[in-house]
Amino acid sequence: MKTQRIALAITIVNLILTIFLLSQIYRTKANEIAPVLRGRALEIVDDQGVIRANILVHGPETINGKLYPETVLFRMADPKSGPVVKMTASAKGSALGLSDDAEAGVQLIAKDTGSFVKVVDKQGRQQTLKP
Repeated sequence: MKTQRIALAITIVNLILTIFLLSQIYRTKANEIAPVLRGRALEIVDDQGVIRANILVHGPETINGKLYPETVLFRMADPKSGPVVKMTASAKGSALGLSDDAEAGVQLIAKDTGSFVKVVDKQGRQQTLKP
């Protein structure tokens, strides 16, 4: 009988400790702010699950024999046409691209080889402004 009471007491203590520990794990407050958010990428999606904005680090790659360095990329997209705001930063410079639903838009480029502004209209005509 004594063994059963000890076992029951230990079980009750374990149950109380388990409830206490679980309540500590799931306790959250609305006014608490995480000091750092870490990850490889961040994606914001709309109600239909379409990615509308993302931030990511794109590794270095070679395209047509040209090496492009590692780049941090921030994109915001229209749900129909794709990216309409694109901002990049790399060791060689940075760029900001603003476009409409078609091929028209404005690009601001600041690279180690030179900076320029490029404007393209809906008819495909373009103008580049260099210092």
